[in-house]
Amino acid sequence: MNISHDFDFLFGRWQIENERLPKHFQGFENWERFKATGEAKPILGGMGNLDDFVPENWRPGFIGMTLRLFNPATQQWSIYWMSNQTGKLEPPVVGGFQDGVGIFEGTDVLEGRPIRVRFIWSEITTNSARWHQDFSDDDGQTWETNWIMRFSKNTPAT
Repeated sequence: MNISHDFDFLFGRWQIENERLPKHFQGFENWERFKATGEAKPILGGMGNLDDFVPENWRPGFIGMTLRLFNPATQQWSIYWMSNQTGKLEPPVVGGFQDGVGIFEGTDVLEGRPIRVRFIWSEITTNSARWHQDFSDDDGQTWETNWIMRFSKNTPAT
């Protein structure tokens, strides 16, 4: 069995600085800025991991979670997002890491129209990381960055 350790850097507790565009594909430039906490843990003997996302003062009561599963046959990760607002797994983005940068892409629907979604993990150290999300409404010809997270390590997971 081949077990990937690409996301081992993420295990533990984090403080997360967020910048998020509340409107998409409208040239909107008023970013929401807010703090959150998160904790990531391995599951399935290292074949996957879970993390939670709890904003401090954004959408009171909101809780998000990411499920990541590694497929040893394809050597790729599938990443699923879910929240207590919808109660469902969103369609996955799929991909992997090369030269310290993780790129994951998939399809979704936004306000009734198909879009492409891309997650990018970069600037990864033992105590920090950067994640951002992009949307494309022209099948990946152009991308709009709409969410940026900067992770700072808090304390190790227990």
